[in-house]
Amino acid sequence: MFNPEDTLRYLPSTTVRKRYFGDRNANVGGRSHGVLEPGRSLVYLDGYLISQLLGRFDAPRWVMVNNEAIDRVDILYGPYSAIYPGNSIGTTVVITERKPKGFEASASLKYNHHSFKEYNTNDSFKGTMASARLASRADNGLWWGLGLQKQDVTGHPMGYANTLRTTAGQFGAVSGTQVNGILRDKDTNGVDRAIFAANGIDHTKQDSINARLGYEISPTQEIEGRLSWWRNDSTVRVVNNLTNAATGAPVWSGTVNDGVNSFNLNSLSSSFAPSKRDESNRQLGLTWKTKHATGWNASVVMTQYSVLSDVNRQTALIQPTADNGGVGTVTRRDGTGWNTFEVQSTYTPRAGDFGNGNHSLVFGLHRNAYKLRNTVRDATDWRSNETTLNQQYQGNTEVVALYAQDAWKLRPDLTLTTGLRHERYKQTNGSQFDKSVPLASQNVSYADRSLSATSPKLSLAWAARDDLLLRASVGKGVRFPNVDEMFNGTKTSTSILINNPNLRPEQSQAMELTAEKFWDSANLRATFFRDDVKDAILRQSD
Repeated sequence: MFNPEDTLRYLPSTTVRKRYFGDRNANVGGRSHGVLEPGRSLVYLDGYLISQLLGRFDAPRWVMVNNEAIDRVDILYGPYSAIYPGNSIGTTVVITERKPKGFEASASLKYNHHSFKEYNTNDSFKGTMASARLASRADNGLWWGLGLQKQDVTGHPMGYANTLRTTAGQFGAVSGTQVNGILRDKDTNGVDRAIFAANGIDHTKQDSINARLGYEISPTQEIEGRLSWWRNDSTVRVVNNLTNAATGAPVWSGTVNDGVNSFNLNSLSSSFAPSKRDESNRQLGLTWKTKHATGWNASVVMTQYSVLSDVNRQTALIQPTADNGGVGTVTRRDGTGWNTFEVQSTYTPRAGDFGNGNHSLVFGLHRNAYKLRNTVRDATDWRSNETTLNQQYQGNTEVVALYAQDAWKLRPDLTLTTGLRHERYKQTNGSQFDKSVPLASQNVSYADRSLSATSPKLSLAWAARDDLLLRASVGKGVRFPNVDEMFNGTKTSTSILINNPNLRPEQSQAMELTAEKFWDSANLRATFFRDDVKDAILRQSD
């Protein structure tokens, strides 16, 4: 395990979009959704939501988990539990960190080195991860834990500067400077393509601190708090493969040819451009709960996740020129974040009690709210300053839910679980600004909107034998659109993103049949599942 998300590597029907060590875009994919549909998955850490749900590539904030502290990871497939929000229509990951039983200390140092060969790239990339944890519990019930992590990683190329032949089936006639290093292949649609340089080579330095403090107020009551902080300093660079055929000097711009066709590198300048990103995030959490072995228990969980600073500096200038400054843009997401609040009450019957106490009950109130602030400003020097406002999009979403669930022991080997979740969704303060359009159209505001949905759940589990469990489940899940899907309407030099502020929520009607066979040290599970999604929220390219 290099990063916390590596714990999911061998879980069935699960994919993590981890392209290289230290990748901040490690989204979760499941058996009925892909890794570029982050709204269909949830990740919790000790009850605190660490799923961003702010953008297509905004993965769960795995960095808030300390490698040394992980106790266990549970995974749920599909919308079969009323306890979790509608985003659970795909995959729900629940991470539990270990609480100290006495004094504990652990540390690890990991090193990775991998070779990468593709097109003209034939290189090695490496990285390190250092993690440490100290924790202790006193006799008076006070306990604490402190985790530190530091990683320094360089990833391999994420893409290549390239151009396609025209619709007429031609590249340009021979002209300009003859160069070495141009490669040819076909793209995924079978169109001839010329390859010039490797880009997206990310060098990331990340540091995180995770602090927990808890106190047993009594043998059946506990309170704890959490403070986590993470920073990232990332530089993305380009490796150019083109050299002057006569002199051997690198060629970054102008018209070039390989003796057969010519290509205008100036039209691809953004593919030869570097970028920098600096981020600082903080998470606060507070939990109070009772711990009765049977009977009624209660808990309150609150969390706040804040993007203290997120500055992404970009330029369309080629790397040698950009290294000395020049025009560009600066994108900020300072102030973005989310908060959650959950009150829950549970009832656990006594073991062997199948009279009036054969119901295991859960009741809860849940709220989560997301805030997105995305501002793009022009820069006369992309490395250091910001000037006029270029683009801006922002908005808020909120989900408030009431839920109830009952696991009813019909008899010792037969359990019927029923659940109901009612959610109310609000979107507010949605707006966009774009200075490139006529003045009268630069500011667009969206009307506030409210939606609601009810999601029933039903599951029947039969322990046919001590080592064989059969289960049938059906459930409805409603996934409301996130703030990025509602309000993101950005423009770049190569694309325009058009949003839809009137998206309806995704509605999943799911069912599964599962059989599990257990041995002393192994188990085998077979599942048949079906997932029908109505009003699916998709991104389409034209």
